[in-house]
Amino acid sequence: MRDFALAPPAASPLTGGLADSVFEAADRDPTLPMLARRDPVTGSWEEVTAVEVRDQVCDLAKGLVAVGVSPGHRVAVMARTRYEWTVLCHALWAVGAEVVPIHPTSSREQVAHILRDSGCVGVAVEDEQSVMTVGSVCASLPRLRHVWQLDAGALRELVERGSYIPVTTVDSLRRIVLPDSTAVVAYTSGTTGRPVGCALSHRGMASCCDTLLAGWRHTVVPPGGQGSVLAFLPFSHVYGLLVQNLCIRGGLLMGHQPDLSREALASALQSFRPTYLCAVPSFLEKLYKRFLRTAQESGRGALFERAARTAREFALAVERQRLGRGSGPGLELRMQHALYERTVYRRLRSALGGRVMRATSGGSPLGRDLALFFEGIGVYVNDGYGLTETGGGITAQPPGREKSGTVGRPVPGTEVRVAEDGEILVSGPSVFQGYVGDETATRAVLRGGWLATGDLGHLDAEGYLSITGRKKDVIVTSAGNSVAPAPLEQRLRMHPLLHEAVVVGDDRPCVGALITLDPEFLAFWRGGLGLTGDGPTRQAREENALRDEIARAVAAANSAVSRAESIRVFRVLPTTFDHVNELLTPSLKVRRDAVVRHYAAEIDAMYEARTRPAPPAPQEEVLAWDDADDVFR
Repeated sequence: MRDFALAPPAASPLTGGLADSVFEAADRDPTLPMLARRDPVTGSWEEVTAVEVRDQVCDLAKGLVAVGVSPGHRVAVMARTRYEWTVLCHALWAVGAEVVPIHPTSSREQVAHILRDSGCVGVAVEDEQSVMTVGSVCASLPRLRHVWQLDAGALRELVERGSYIPVTTVDSLRRIVLPDSTAVVAYTSGTTGRPVGCALSHRGMASCCDTLLAGWRHTVVPPGGQGSVLAFLPFSHVYGLLVQNLCIRGGLLMGHQPDLSREALASALQSFRPTYLCAVPSFLEKLYKRFLRTAQESGRGALFERAARTAREFALAVERQRLGRGSGPGLELRMQHALYERTVYRRLRSALGGRVMRATSGGSPLGRDLALFFEGIGVYVNDGYGLTETGGGITAQPPGREKSGTVGRPVPGTEVRVAEDGEILVSGPSVFQGYVGDETATRAVLRGGWLATGDLGHLDAEGYLSITGRKKDVIVTSAGNSVAPAPLEQRLRMHPLLHEAVVVGDDRPCVGALITLDPEFLAFWRGGLGLTGDGPTRQAREENALRDEIARAVAAANSAVSRAESIRVFRVLPTTFDHVNELLTPSLKVRRDAVVRHYAAEIDAMYEARTRPAPPAPQEEVLAWDDADDVFR
């Protein structure tokens, strides 16, 4: 077992609750722009100062007191990432209540379980549909007394209800909130079984933020200006809450973007023009594919591919130089990079608003090639690591010593170990208090002050952590071969045609994959084939070409693993994964177990497609699965 730890955190210890951030900011710099609201008609952004945010939080907190929300009460928020989320969240913390985030697309059963398990006294929902969802389960929730609909002006009504409450009441409640009081009960994504609520303290969540701000804030803020972040990740996930708290505690201007459609998000980035981007790997993968598709549609596909290759080569040379392993880019590479900077890279950055200095990726590991691409075009992506149980990030790239392909080193004050079986263990101030109402589950993961994360990884000689997968996701074939699916899936997703991939193979003779296609890129790809002929003949040729293209993508992914780990069979699914069929988590990760259950018949058919008349001996059976086979039927 190896461990690495850095110096203690430089940030001052927390003395109260997270709501204090708003009040302290208003006292320190009343006119500082803290939040930005977008006009739904004009699309312009209106900045809201620190003192205005404080007054809104205080007025809403008075309303919560008026309707009986008290310290220790739990209130759920079931809404997209929007301005009201932040104000309500801090108002709840100001009166000592605990926030229970629920993703707005959660099913009726998930909503009922979370509200019942957490014992919420109230829930704020976004629209009429969510009101109906909550209303359908109210009979089984005896503690639930309030349902507030944001789109119906519920917060305005709460403010009016509390107009008679003195401000001193809120101040008194805020000052009795202790750092170790629970701030958030965040339910895990439920990739296996029912979700459980992670109790996260004010101290734990603030510690993570303050440590990152102390060491990395200068990478967010432009010289002589104020840093800005467009928050579009769901606040129902701890990563989204981390972004919110970083902005509030760090004095960064935060805009909210609830609509995650490509057009709406692109418009928001162009108009808000953030200096820093907080994203997940799937967003960055889609962004790269969009760059590629746009270039191909304009007849510049070959130019983009050359520019992308140069970007990766340039970033690799720069990385070697900063790690003391090389002299940096040579003259020819610098000249090529400068040429593409003028013709390609700055245009790519303009799609993000033109001011993004750096970015952070979290939720799952980011592929090294993709990280090098973004660094090469001028947007370094800090790939970090964290869990719901740690309140956010516990590793980050050391400034000036970044190493793509890893998730960095433990942040100051946090220790990381890798057990003999490869499981990552974490200890530090941000580790959660335990699972609400489930001591057995808590004892199973908290062992002698260390959190057993369930993730697999390794630490290199310099203390950089690499994530290789989840313990529960490791596939064991019938021949006894152990396969980590994440690296294969990551490489498959980089092909522009492929949207998602789930590697399977437990107790099967070989590794297989379920694949979904990107609908937009598929339409463009089909149009570019230029096939002629009648309907049936043309369709057959299109399917053959598509089969060959996907087979090449599978072969490229297989080139990075051993023969025993390679994908031998695959099936293309007719639809993509989404929240509606509960195959994605709020942070856009695939629920592997749910996919395997949902497509059990397709998986069986995929393997049965290559059955042989006489079953071979066990040792011969694996050898019989020679080349990757595709199954479109």
